[in-house]
Amino acid sequence: MQNQEIHTRFFSDEYFMKQAIKQAEIAYNNNEVPVGAVIVYKNKIISKASNQQETLNDPTAHAEMIAITSATNYNGGKYLKECVLYVTIEPCVMCAGATYWAQIGKIVFGSADTKKGFRIFNKNILHPSTKIYGGILKNECNLLMKKFFKKLRL
Repeated sequence: MQNQEIHTRFFSDEYFMKQAIKQAEIAYNNNEVPVGAVIVYKNKIISKASNQQETLNDPTAHAEMIAITSATNYNGGKYLKECVLYVTIEPCVMCAGATYWAQIGKIVFGSADTKKGFRIFNKNILHPSTKIYGGILKNECNLLMKKFFKKLRL
């Protein structure tokens, strides 16, 4: 296998979304809404986080917010222009706003959030230079969310 093929296979959107799903599974196992996020810089994960609202008793402890804080600490600066945020569910307005201020370069999400996703409130909340892609491993992301809310109803 050529180096480019190996690079593409191991450092694809699917690869990094699987890492975000692992974080969502951590949240699920901690009885948190199963949202996971990783931030990648030059094909290296520099931060990863799971939802921790219940654990920290903090409504702002979304996976994206924790990952952004960790990534800026890692980078030593508040801007993440060359970074990619992989998150299992479309960011809410708060998290999308945080990506604006961090000037994140690209957001890749798994499943759309038709109730609380930023796009139903304000499609223009992202930084103008931020690229966004959705639907990466959507089924896997949806399945974990459905499993969590089914468990809550039991």
